[in-house]
Amino acid sequence: MKKIKGQLVDIESREIFPAEVSIENGRIAKIERKEHDVKTYIMPGFTDAHIHIESSMLVPSEFAKLAVVHGTVATVSDPHEIANVLGKKGVEFMIENGKKVPLKFHFGAPSCVPATEFETAGAELDVDDIRDLMASPDIYYLAEVMNYPGVLAGNSEVMKKINWAKYFKKPVDGHAPGLRGESAWKYSAAGISTDHECFTYEEAREKLSLGVKIIIREGSAAKNFDALIDLLPENYENMMFCSDDKHPDDLLLGHINELCARAVEKDIDLFKVLQTACINPVRHYNLPVGLLNEGDAADFIVVEDLKNFKVLQTFINGDKVAENGKSSIPSVDFEKPNNFHTSLKKPEEFVVKAEKKDTKVIEAVDGALITNELQLEGLNESGNLIADTNNDILKITVVNRYEDAPPAVAFIKNFGLKKGAIASSVAHDSHNIIAVGTSDEELCNAVNYIIESKGGICSVDGQSVKLLPLPVAGIISEKDGWETGKLYEEIDAMSKELGSTLKAPFMTLSFMALLVIPDLKLSDKGLFSGKNFKFVNS
Repeated sequence: MKKIKGQLVDIESREIFPAEVSIENGRIAKIERKEHDVKTYIMPGFTDAHIHIESSMLVPSEFAKLAVVHGTVATVSDPHEIANVLGKKGVEFMIENGKKVPLKFHFGAPSCVPATEFETAGAELDVDDIRDLMASPDIYYLAEVMNYPGVLAGNSEVMKKINWAKYFKKPVDGHAPGLRGESAWKYSAAGISTDHECFTYEEAREKLSLGVKIIIREGSAAKNFDALIDLLPENYENMMFCSDDKHPDDLLLGHINELCARAVEKDIDLFKVLQTACINPVRHYNLPVGLLNEGDAADFIVVEDLKNFKVLQTFINGDKVAENGKSSIPSVDFEKPNNFHTSLKKPEEFVVKAEKKDTKVIEAVDGALITNELQLEGLNESGNLIADTNNDILKITVVNRYEDAPPAVAFIKNFGLKKGAIASSVAHDSHNIIAVGTSDEELCNAVNYIIESKGGICSVDGQSVKLLPLPVAGIISEKDGWETGKLYEEIDAMSKELGSTLKAPFMTLSFMALLVIPDLKLSDKGLFSGKNFKFVNS
């Protein structure tokens, strides 16, 4: 029997007391109040209430090695990204790889694959696929229902997917940024239980009043903590924390522990913060994760203090999986499924003819998924519209990765590049190739590096290139988290040397093809208004 001493944080009874925790056969055998001089704190581990593991560019087994260092013992994971590339095969790959390590991954059935009919994806999950997935004990919920127009219209396929979740008594996750009033009521009434897309205090408060649980998101690009955190003191029983999308360099630094530290720094009650971070996700999704009660699985952490939440040790099923910033989880072998079938491109394929003086321009917003639509005068050169670096109006392209097709090309503001280009095959939701560049030649060059690698991210400037290959489905690295994070940092640094002023240029880039988030976006088929849910002319 293993015994751990410390100051036990009993979240539900709102007590902190000296205790000795006995562990036997992976479970909490006994918790005894016992005086001792150990000053460290024993508390339940953290659960990320909504994350796409793929956005870390790591397979689940490598993600786990970084996450446990920060006290994360479980995730609620939506394999939507890999499903858009590989379908059910991708979901099964994530589940099986996650089972090879101790961290407790809880995957959902992606509800919107493809996310919309306005882009080319690599696969489809129909109603029968969702039924089969929901029947599996490895699937814990119906993942974010992004097609809220379909819910509001009573679309039969969307409603059948929701009804299968209800049949198997599993929660339905929401995704409805900016939805308010009667539409929000109708959406929630369909059975939607959460929303992690609220970006204003008023929107989140309204959805809370409708019985929807609000997940405060703080990822690498989308950051809603500051906008929503003041709701927590009065609504902590119905709120959770998530990262949604976390790039590997950020994951090296911290995870849900960072959100707890920020909340406590704002003088929010410690027990309310920890209930949000540790207990609520486990209860809402009915996860087999221990909460530091006798008889529970021995999933807990030891932290230095209850202010910064520096994690000293992480235990899962009674085994110590991390200590003092180092993980003891070994690497495992895994396959590398892919789906890349497009040919190398030529610079002339990215030419835009000047048919009129003004053109629609996507305005990227740093730290947000939403974009704005601008109407600006284009820079005309010999009858063609070209990038205007002086006014920060650059070219953006989305290239179909699944088959040969003409690139979609438009213009974007706020990336700030003065030279070169950046490109990625991590482009939500369908993960076609997306790139921003200062010339047709640089744009083409960056796109071709991604095609040659069958997936990756890169920064290019003439013959100079930094590239991180992503051979698993074209969106995930085969390397470990530390090496992937280091390469990502180098590529990110180069993008900023090229002039980018964005905090996370590649994370922001990945969302410029996300059609379900307002407003102006670009798919491989053309410019699209997420507000009106239709294609628009340039």
